[in-house]
Amino acid sequence: MGRALCHMPRGELKALAMTDEIIPTAAAASAPVPKDWIMAIAPYVPGKSKTDDGRSVSKLSSNENPFGTSEHAREAFRSAAMTLERYPDSAAVDLREALAAAHGLDPARIIYGTGSDEVLHMAAGAFAGPGDEIVYSRFGFSVYPIATRRVGAIPVVAPDKDYATDVDAILACVTERTRLVFIANPNNPTGTFCTRAEIARLHAALPAHVLLVIDQAYAEYLDPEDDDGGMELARTAPNVLVTRTFSKIFGLASARVGWGYASAEVIDAMHRIRQPFSFSIAASQAAVAAVKDTGFVERCRLHNREWRARFEAEIAALGNKGLRAVPSRANFSLVLFEGETSAETAYKGLMDAGYIVRWLPGQELPHGLRITIGTEEEMTGLIAALRKIVAD
Repeated sequence: MGRALCHMPRGELKALAMTDEIIPTAAAASAPVPKDWIMAIAPYVPGKSKTDDGRSVSKLSSNENPFGTSEHAREAFRSAAMTLERYPDSAAVDLREALAAAHGLDPARIIYGTGSDEVLHMAAGAFAGPGDEIVYSRFGFSVYPIATRRVGAIPVVAPDKDYATDVDAILACVTERTRLVFIANPNNPTGTFCTRAEIARLHAALPAHVLLVIDQAYAEYLDPEDDDGGMELARTAPNVLVTRTFSKIFGLASARVGWGYASAEVIDAMHRIRQPFSFSIAASQAAVAAVKDTGFVERCRLHNREWRARFEAEIAALGNKGLRAVPSRANFSLVLFEGETSAETAYKGLMDAGYIVRWLPGQELPHGLRITIGTEEEMTGLIAALRKIVAD
């Protein structure tokens, strides 16, 4: 009877409602019940922007660019202020052409979304579902289990190798039910890196039906000779997707622009579930300008390389106090507290000193702090504060 009522004119439905023919059931009166796999999701927790007592201090908790955004990108964003009433170009033609020109890609094979997070979700949504498996490494990016469970798939966590991705462990987890493998390279939150040879070995050993997703959110921080070969695989292999973001070295975190590259067949499937308007006109124009400002990107990369090395050397000097930095190729370092000073103590002490970093108990790293590489002034002050905390 309920289905028939759906097609009744409003007047007839109202008349029936006044009779005894429609009797609410216990099921109808209860609240909607979410899917079990949705309730199994641990919501994403971003890095803090303020201290526990509400102070605004140096934020080194979210891997943002300490130098902000290219001035060309800012001007492009400002120039779009008169287009607020217009829908953005759903095809993102200008952005796809700019990316294609910068990387030597086919613009038709570029997917785009609200940050690379949405692109990762689209990959899971297009190629996995209830009962399927998605494999990723322990200490991988926290969006992977969310994207997996969101579609009802089963997360399979491969063991790490001293906080780094272990290719053999991942391959050992692959079964006939595996549909995707997520790899962040460099990895977040550990900063570790898989070489070109390891990525090639992983891809070669995967079954053809498994989509290898290489998340390169921090790729622009790598030295040119450290290219992991992922984009070349995406150009030539039918089962590789590379994702990237404008939130890191380009300094456009609030614009929420991400993109990916894969075979035409993979991109076609993902487009079918893509949101029609991923980001604003202003965000798109800023991203196009950011891609073209290669000088800004290079200055940021060189600063990061210098101060990441200095910071890791300072942590090594505190090794006798139980501190260790996991070797990083990104714009942050994961510092492990394996001595008398706990990560929680250091986290709170740094906050008191004016520096917010990322403590990671929710990612099985209660003994770790992920610390973004900031400006020279920020890193100098943070190092001094950390020395004092450990000494005290």
